[in-house]
Amino acid sequence: MFEFIQAGGWLMAPILLCSVASFAIIVERFWSLNKSRICPDGLVAQVWKWAKAGQLDSQRIASLRAESPLGRVLAAGLVNLRQDRAVMKDAIEETGRHVVHELERFLNTLGTVAMVTPLLGLLGTVIGMIDVFAVITSQGVGSATALAGGISKALLTTAAGLSVAIPSLMFHRYFERKIDEIVVTMEQEALKMVEVLHGERDKDDLGGSH
Repeated sequence: MFEFIQAGGWLMAPILLCSVASFAIIVERFWSLNKSRICPDGLVAQVWKWAKAGQLDSQRIASLRAESPLGRVLAAGLVNLRQDRAVMKDAIEETGRHVVHELERFLNTLGTVAMVTPLLGLLGTVIGMIDVFAVITSQGVGSATALAGGISKALLTTAAGLSVAIPSLMFHRYFERKIDEIVVTMEQEALKMVEVLHGERDKDDLGGSH
């Protein structure tokens, strides 16, 4: 491995650093974007039970907010439960934007790695070919060993850059799609909570008016 890196020249160092960064981000995102941790099952049903039992106090809302990203979104709506439905939805959307921003953490870096590493490989190719032509100019085409060094550098950096860029791009797309699915789930759960709780409140208001 060391010989491989050494043969590729100094541009192998930034490509190697990009590969380490890409691997770390992929592992971290797989851990952080676990759907069961972000959108626990039965959370809206639990909120409904608390509301029916009259236990939906500030302490419950605080524990809900700390439990998960979906809990944060639901808690933002519950704080404004006594407000109009539009106000409640606005609070949920605002908190949702912050949550989505956190879910997208490091994805820009992963996308940058996917874009930069092929360019580093291409730069290595250009430098390798410059070395080849420099050898031809000084020694002619008879020195196969000297020519092979430049050609090897050109091919190795290109291969290394692509081998980092391809999986980085694939996982970048995968995580983007996964986040979209999570966001849709959170929106559905939040809207479900708004409709259920506001529908119950409307019933109580109608009952109280008679």
